[in-house]
Amino acid sequence: MVILITGISSGFGLETARLLAHEGHTVYGTVRREVEQLPSVNYLKVDVRDREAVNAAVQQVIEKEGRIDVLVNNAGMGIGGPVEFATEEEVKEQMDTNFMGLVHFVTAVLPHMRKQGSGRIIALSSIGGLMGLPFQGFYSASKFAIEGYCEALRLETKKLGIIVTVVRPGDFSTGFTASRKKTPNAEAMKAYQTYAESMGKVEHDETGGLKPRVLARKISSIIQKEHPRYGYVVASFEQRLSVLLKRILPAKWFALILGSYYKL
Repeated sequence: MVILITGISSGFGLETARLLAHEGHTVYGTVRREVEQLPSVNYLKVDVRDREAVNAAVQQVIEKEGRIDVLVNNAGMGIGGPVEFATEEEVKEQMDTNFMGLVHFVTAVLPHMRKQGSGRIIALSSIGGLMGLPFQGFYSASKFAIEGYCEALRLETKKLGIIVTVVRPGDFSTGFTASRKKTPNAEAMKAYQTYAESMGKVEHDETGGLKPRVLARKISSIIQKEHPRYGYVVASFEQRLSVLLKRILPAKWFALILGSYYKL
């Protein structure tokens, strides 16, 4: 298969590109900066926020391979802090990278998948796309947007031979933790006294989380399935349980549980 993965410089994208190439697929991956390249992967320098650059990258793959069988939308970033103190520029960067970056690639790839009568789109959401995470509100908002977009996309493309799957990781030990942008504002620290403690807990959970190769293996298995499920939660038992509780409990009850976890 010809597989295009966004954001392969580190973490999920890197491990997924490595595994899929090892399995014999033709793998293309996007990066924003110069990185040490895997020998069996084709690299494309693209900022997912740039629609024209995305269109050019997709066209480059089509011209060389004639098709794209799988699109894995992985590129993303995070902003931590009280929503009150996020700047407009930060919010725009968050939404443009996580949500509009996905939209740009799907929009560019869909005409080719429609023409070939087949294709798979795998979008990385998060368990934060199923519940609003305190002090990561705009990150959750970007993932909620992905959930709604993919739900509609799946129905629209079902009869076109295109399969849309959403993957929702929990806590993983990747470079995402260190690269997260956090509000350094002293006023924010004073106004929201649990902010620092809550973010410390988030970072502790992430650094002790699953390894990215776990998610890479899940994506590989999804690609191999003839009829994959609409969505998969890839997380610890406790986090998978929290997703279940979110579905079955009254909203007020679940809010109490989530708030207690973050000491709110």
